[in-house]
Amino acid sequence: MLVRKAARLLGGLITAGAILGMAASAHAQDKGNDKRIKIGVIFDLTGPLAGGGSELQYIGAKIMLDHFGKTGVEGYKIEGIYADAQSKPDVAINEAVRLVEQEKVDMLLGFFSSAQCVPVAARVEQLKKFMWITTCISSAVLDNKNYKYVFRPQASGDQFGMMTMDFIAQNSQSKFGKEPKDLRVAIIHEDGAYGVDVAKGNVAGAKKAGFNLVLKEGYSATAPDLSALVTKLKRARPDVIFHTGYNPDITLLMRQAREQGLKFGALVGHGAGYGVYEKLKEGLGPDANYLFNTDPISIWLANQKSMDAKLPPVIKMVGEEFDKVKPGMAIRSAHVGMAASNLIAWFIMLTTAFTLHTSGIHDIDSAAQAAAALAPVAGRLAGLVFAAGIIGTGLLAVPVLAGSASYAAAEALDCPAGLDCKPREAKLFYGVIAGSTIVGFALNLTRINPMKALIYSAVINGVVAVPVMFMIMVLSTNKALLRDFVLPPVLRSLGWAATLVMLAAAIAMIATLGRG
Repeated sequence: MLVRKAARLLGGLITAGAILGMAASAHAQDKGNDKRIKIGVIFDLTGPLAGGGSELQYIGAKIMLDHFGKTGVEGYKIEGIYADAQSKPDVAINEAVRLVEQEKVDMLLGFFSSAQCVPVAARVEQLKKFMWITTCISSAVLDNKNYKYVFRPQASGDQFGMMTMDFIAQNSQSKFGKEPKDLRVAIIHEDGAYGVDVAKGNVAGAKKAGFNLVLKEGYSATAPDLSALVTKLKRARPDVIFHTGYNPDITLLMRQAREQGLKFGALVGHGAGYGVYEKLKEGLGPDANYLFNTDPISIWLANQKSMDAKLPPVIKMVGEEFDKVKPGMAIRSAHVGMAASNLIAWFIMLTTAFTLHTSGIHDIDSAAQAAAALAPVAGRLAGLVFAAGIIGTGLLAVPVLAGSASYAAAEALDCPAGLDCKPREAKLFYGVIAGSTIVGFALNLTRINPMKALIYSAVINGVVAVPVMFMIMVLSTNKALLRDFVLPPVLRSLGWAATLVMLAAAIAMIATLGRG
């Protein structure tokens, strides 16, 4: 989990290039010493989602905003403006718009429910304001949306679902005395974006593990009665129940399961309500100690020896401040640390953006600048790791790309080709490999932007592919040339369809050039 969080943090740092825009905006608005960044914060402080983890996320976010409100960031004052989404998507949207248009916040932060984030993210993207999501793990929030202003440093819901299935698969024999194929599993979930996405991962994980899936059922998180679902579970007789829910639906389900005598070997949750131990204990009593849950690792359980020396004191501060707000809690919820650590990640990126902007770097458009963006956070090691990745990618890509060009050139001119040939036997073939490698190396000595060169080369490939595909289809359907080896009707249709799609894409690109 630490590796995944580190990877997400490093990946998020690359988005500092986009955040430079916010840094530039803040600089433009600098008036004397009144340099300020206003952050709109939206969580559910009332309604069912508050007890399902949203209030704890709010506490973690507020602790960090109060902290940076005292210290500032790169000379800027941090001001948090808070709003209650009331566990309602329409209220979340209205509050987001109000904070942007009336309060004039520079960015929005927080959000808990995926059902809220799906519409809110679309609206905030239209408003062209940054949105930093601390939870909302459903894939539906970001998948295929190509957002430029919306970010989420979290694993997606389907990954949660896959992970819990893998966990049970690893313990099937030792804990249940059964092979995975003999283990009966049930998947139940609230029917919102969050529950549906986790369940999708559950199903994929069950298939991968070879489990016997005996029931998959969704329900409304606001349902007043889940006894019918419990009856179905009793009939299905699962060894393990995988449940995705908030609260009070978790408590309602478990209470009615106890009343109806439902028996099972293990119950596995997926964050949200299962990450709020105090609420579970309040509703289930000692039974709360026998549930499994998957969540990003609590910051208080992370290996602090592996961290930058500046982070453990911050973790200690968050814990102390949380204990003041919620004294006597048996377990510091992962939700609190999740929000706090996500805000730390955001401010790291913001600081990086300010640093680069002050140095006159307004875009991250080279590998060297990307590595430099990581250096303020992880020091020299980040640059070395980034360099190793770039070099490793190059070692893989150069022979593949140069080799494919060599085969094409040699075969087009009917010259010997192949790595099984000696250089003197296939001079053109090896000459193209050597020439391509030298040209690629020489590009680094020019002023050509390597990142833009990658984009332009991909565009050229896409345009050139159209006549190539056309010629392939003409040749492959020529009966006089290929006789019995012409394409069958189905493949012929698919081939021409693909060619037309590529042609349409090329025409659309050319038609929209210069429109921004």
